[in-house]
Parts: sequence; C-alpha cells; structure tokens
Amino acid sequence: MAYLQSTRLSNQMFRYMAYGRNLARTMNSSNQTMNNNLLNENQTISTMQTRSIQTSVVRKDIDSAAKFIGAGAATVGVAGSGAGIGSVFGGLVVGYARNPSLKQQLFSYAILGFALSEAMGLFCLMMAFLLLFAF
Repeated sequence: MAYLQSTRLSNQMFRYMAYGRNLARTMNSSNQTMNNNLLNENQTISTMQTRSIQTSVVRKDIDSAAKFIGAGAATVGVAGSGAGIGSVFGGLVVGYARNPSLKQQLFSYAILGFALSEAMGLFCLMMAFLLLFAF
C-alpha cells in the first residue's frame, strides 16, 4: 500500500480501475449475449438436423424392410409352381403306366398343366422383382 500514499496517484489508479470495471462489464455482457445467441442457433440447427436424420433413416429402413418382406412372400409362389409342375408330370407318368394307349392325350394335358403352373410361378417372380426394383 506504499504506492497509494500519493493522492494524485491514488485518484488516477481508482479512475483506471473504474474504467476497467465498466469495460469488463460491457465486454462480459456483449460476449454473454453473443454466446447465448450462438448457443440458441446451434441448438436449433442441431435439433433440426437430428430430427431430419432420424425421420429419413427410420423411414428408409422400414420401407426397405417392407420391400424385402413383400418380395420374399411373392417368391413363395415359385415354390408352389415347382410343386405343381412335379405333380403334373408325376400324374403323367402314373397315367401313362395305367393306360399306355392314351399317351398322346395325356401328354397334351400335361403340357397344358405345365404351362399354367409355370405361368403362375413367373407371375410370382415378376411381382417380387417389381417390389424390389420399381418401388
């Protein structure tokens, strides 16, 4: 406190301290206002980004899952077509073994059954590909 013995020096020092306090208050309040504005902007932007990311990703996952489930369900019909074709030609062999004289008529019915069964399998496969690649 030896430096405060002079009145002139002490008055000058108190004046500088007052200026420093006022300047510090002004800087602190302007920085705090600016920080609050930036914080509010960043929170708003991050909230908007988070919401857009969550909704788009979740929706895309659900759509993709529904697409694959639908395509898998449509493909089950191809297995039915294979079973139908096997049944048709199994019936042809049994019919030919029982009555060989009806060979021509049985074969034409077998080809008709094969074509109808194969067409249904192809329709199922076509629907599966439509679900996968068109939607």
